[in-house]
Amino acid sequence: MEQERKIRIAITHGDTNGVGYEVILKTFADPAMLELCTPIVYGSPQAANYHAKALGIETPFTVINDAKEARDNRLNLLAVCNEEIKIDLGEPTAESGEAAKKAIDRALSDYKAGLYDVLVTAPVSKNSIPGFNGHTAYIEQALGDGKKGLTILTNEDLRVALVTNNVAIKDVAEAITKQKIMEKAQIFHQALRRDMRISSPRIAVLALNPRCGEDGVLGDEEQTIIKPAIDELSQSGLQVFGPYAADDFFGRSAYYRFDGVLAMYHDQGQTPFKAVAYENGVRYSAGLNLIRTAPAHGANFADAGKNITDEQSLRNAIYVATDIWHNRQAYDEPLANPLQKLYHEKRDDSEKVRFHKKAETKADVE
Repeated sequence: MEQERKIRIAITHGDTNGVGYEVILKTFADPAMLELCTPIVYGSPQAANYHAKALGIETPFTVINDAKEARDNRLNLLAVCNEEIKIDLGEPTAESGEAAKKAIDRALSDYKAGLYDVLVTAPVSKNSIPGFNGHTAYIEQALGDGKKGLTILTNEDLRVALVTNNVAIKDVAEAITKQKIMEKAQIFHQALRRDMRISSPRIAVLALNPRCGEDGVLGDEEQTIIKPAIDELSQSGLQVFGPYAADDFFGRSAYYRFDGVLAMYHDQGQTPFKAVAYENGVRYSAGLNLIRTAPAHGANFADAGKNITDEQSLRNAIYVATDIWHNRQAYDEPLANPLQKLYHEKRDDSEKVRFHKKAETKADVE
């Protein structure tokens, strides 16, 4: 019997002045991780050696120049930055941002060529990459296949998606529309079903204003935008509930009763999530053909080079990406081979198949 091949995971090194290499090297110091997958780190051999020496980490890696050269049972480092990179630990710079962008761009190019299965991204600093507004939006634009992305924060207890992300607070209300809520909820619902294998997801939708706007006194978006979106989603068959006041919802841990929470803006969703899952949470770009995950924490410049950052969030990002890849295979397999037509209606050349919710009687088939 042919042995099932290991999943190939591309890992971008993130901002070279942050904690990306620390969590990557710590993660693959455990040989068991190489039994789970074949990692391909898109980065810089010089930067990797610098961080390994500064941190006192002796994780071996093999330098390659093409993803086709990647081998099982080793940490493969694909050199996308062959030139010397100036490392300023703890300081985001234009040079460290450019190194991060090179890794992302090469990884996306290799994905289009079918050279790996899933992508895990180490943290970057948006300030260091001109025009960069987050991995989800960047990947969505780079792939250019019409698929819309949705950022989901997930751990074992909580899954939070954002209607708006990386939008200034003063612009949030204007950015929230009925159409956008419905679009994000539908992507969320499909991700929960296909990627997380939750057969009938229950989604809670948060309010925008304090105390749900108090009947318009503190804002009317709940009445004019959010509730109509929830009602239309419910009518289409999705189990969507709300809107719920965010402080009360998280204060009572009401999220345990739902499979996902749709928040209106960045801090409304990210703050409570990171309060309960900072060191083990995962960021996931749903809705795209490319499976991309990342640790929930940022580049952590203040901790760079100190060997104090926990790698569990990156480990979990690898686990989640692997699970989603397998879940998609299982979910899509029956759709690739649908049941053959059962029979044709008499005197009908349209090859319709008659499926009825009600049981057929004897008269129906005679």
